[in-house]
Amino acid sequence: MTMSTTARLAVTVAAATVFATTSITGAGAVTRTPEPKAPAEFVSLGSVDPTIIQEMRYVSAHNFTGERIDGYRQPVCLLTRPAAEALHRAQTRLLSQGYSLKVYDCYRPQRAVNHFVRWAEDLADERRKAEFYPRVEKSRLFADGYIAEKSGHSRGSTMDLTLVALPALPAPAPEPGQESVPCYAPQAERYPDNSVDMGTGFDCFDTLSHTDDPRVPQAQHAHRMMLKETLAREGFVNLPEEWWHFTHRPELFPDTYFDFPVSRRSVSGRRP
Repeated sequence: MTMSTTARLAVTVAAATVFATTSITGAGAVTRTPEPKAPAEFVSLGSVDPTIIQEMRYVSAHNFTGERIDGYRQPVCLLTRPAAEALHRAQTRLLSQGYSLKVYDCYRPQRAVNHFVRWAEDLADERRKAEFYPRVEKSRLFADGYIAEKSGHSRGSTMDLTLVALPALPAPAPEPGQESVPCYAPQAERYPDNSVDMGTGFDCFDTLSHTDDPRVPQAQHAHRMMLKETLAREGFVNLPEEWWHFTHRPELFPDTYFDFPVSRRSVSGRRP
């Protein structure tokens, strides 16, 4: 369910997560308020488990908006420590089976969510429709739940991830036209990814992305179940509408939506 524009403007983020601002002093010098840093409970996933592959999609333009997303300064996964440590335990189990986890997105600042909202409200911008939401009208993205004005990612214990078979080979360069192939097309035809075949690509706005959709072939469904069941053993709960979306429970910050940027500096000085 979405909020009205008036209500949205009334939403405030925690005081510790305000935007950096600039001001001019009486002498004419420009001063800048420092960007907020993450609470001490946040860590870089790489400092907890450097073997988990990171392909942070919103730092690049290859996402459903077609542009880099606000607040993503570096391609780094930030999470609350319990979530990161739980991923490490899941990774240890998967490595023994010949697989690795790969994260697409982790903590997401509120300014990034606001970017998604602005994009969704601009019905004329459909540059990535052919790949990410070919069967959904953009005017339906709020009503159908694909875009919302708040995200669990902003609380720090939610991430989007998949499986990669080992040895992990880099994805081949996309061929001309693959950015227009539907995200639910056969894996060999759609935009390349080095992950196992999950039946759709990441961020595919389609009912085929529902974790237990009965139309998904057996092999792809088995991959989804491997991911879901492995993570469930470590306290992760899957969002049924998105096979890639998991939240570690209990959340450290169930009611706080942070807005510090995604960068190493946000968690600098933390213990490994």
